[in-house]
Amino acid sequence: MKKADAAVFRAEALAQALAKQDMAAVALALRNGNTVVPLMAPTDRDNPLDVGEVWTYRDPNTGEIALLLFSDAAHKPENLPPAIGLQSPGWLLAFLRTHREVITTVFIDIAGPHPMQASPADLIDALAG
Repeated sequence: MKKADAAVFRAEALAQALAKQDMAAVALALRNGNTVVPLMAPTDRDNPLDVGEVWTYRDPNTGEIALLLFSDAAHKPENLPPAIGLQSPGWLLAFLRTHREVITTVFIDIAGPHPMQASPADLIDALAG
């Protein structure tokens, strides 16, 4: 990713809400802005909103699946697949509704600097507003 592209893969309102650990502000940021999502493979670099296949984490001990979201591509841990996508609130709502029976939790900025965790149902409620 080029430095010029770095700003494209940042959700400033979400980062600020996470810094305050304010769930209402996080919900508002998710409802009104894009979110960085790890992908299995690179998407069309000329179109940062190209969806691609979303990467999820499966706990090897329990088999539970978590969706990881990020406020900034810089917050994505190095050990995750390198590809990222920038997803809209509508996309996130549709994805969570489609996979709510499979995804057990959603982590936002799991490696910090201000991590937060929510259930898919809570995020669906927040996004549907």
